[in-house]
Amino acid sequence: MDFSLSVKHLELQARARQFAEQVLQPYEMECEDNDGLSPESLTAINGKVMEWELNALNHTKEDGGQGYNIFEQMLVDEQLGRVTGAIWDTVFRPSYPMKFASPAQKAEYLIPTCQGKRRDCYAITEADAGSDPTQCRTSATKVAGGWSLNGEKWFVTVGDWADYILLHAHVDGDPAKASVFFVDKNLSGVKVKRTPRYTHHFCYKHPEFIFEDVIVGEDKLLGEVGRGLDYTKDWFVEARLGIAARCVGGATRALEVANEFASKRVQFGTTIRDFQGIEFMLADMAVEIMAAKSMLYRICWGIDNGGERKLNHARVAALKLYCSEMVGRVCDRAVQILGGRGYMRENPVERLWRDTRVDRIWEGTSEIQRVIIGGQIKRRGLEVYTGW
Repeated sequence: MDFSLSVKHLELQARARQFAEQVLQPYEMECEDNDGLSPESLTAINGKVMEWELNALNHTKEDGGQGYNIFEQMLVDEQLGRVTGAIWDTVFRPSYPMKFASPAQKAEYLIPTCQGKRRDCYAITEADAGSDPTQCRTSATKVAGGWSLNGEKWFVTVGDWADYILLHAHVDGDPAKASVFFVDKNLSGVKVKRTPRYTHHFCYKHPEFIFEDVIVGEDKLLGEVGRGLDYTKDWFVEARLGIAARCVGGATRALEVANEFASKRVQFGTTIRDFQGIEFMLADMAVEIMAAKSMLYRICWGIDNGGERKLNHARVAALKLYCSEMVGRVCDRAVQILGGRGYMRENPVERLWRDTRVDRIWEGTSEIQRVIIGGQIKRRGLEVYTGW
């Protein structure tokens, strides 16, 4: 087992770091000051994503993507995680389940999205259905020539910018018939209920949508009836891997800023890093990042080398849990080390501290990850986590 990065991997890692610093970070304060980015800024970044060939990392070259494996996607995500305001989300990545689209669906949706000409968003959560998607009430009913969709969705990230929605719905209201549909936002009956404001200043918004007798054709069903929960779970795995990688990247930037500040800040005649209280915090931060990064790299490597689907899901739950909680601890210590400066929004550690709080909530809360881990231990034994 050799975890040394190849020349190709090192070049990809360096390119992603340069893109994050040279292209994305200059937009951080615009996002912070304006609670988002302007259409002009988003369009400009979109062009740069294509120019730097970082578009659609997760889809094949045949479909207009870059065809990167999970490990390579992780290398990019880790560097993008250094950027505040979730501007990493401008590096668009069409939802993984679209690989199951028909040729016609790929031509209409996937390929243009991979090319930066369209943008998707994934709508799952509802007022009474979050951690348990089987509680979704959004329904799909067969009608002449297609489907009638009714329901309401919350927290639809990128819903303001996307032009179509991947909608998780239950055919005939039956959770056993969970399905995913392509829904163009300009269809009659698709309405934005409201756009809440959140703790972080995200480059995109998270609107709530209402679907009232929205009619779509038979050709808008993704894959098969009843496969929706599988597609959504696959999307969750990919999303959780991305979160874990970005948490490592964000924590690393926070540590770098804190370490540099502690090396220069002089109090009582010496730099504050010479005080054991500060030195120990830096040491703990470094060790936590090292542990998270080791887990991240190994799990991504394992997935690319034939890991079992259910086992991957089990281990990704542990990864998402640890990395999302780790970044919270690291960023909190970074704020503490910088003192009052660390509490200023102009400082990246304050923004990272605020931005990364959501990583313990979305795409499965920390508590849900523990439920998954506990269930795997019951069914498979401790070796799932201790014997690999």
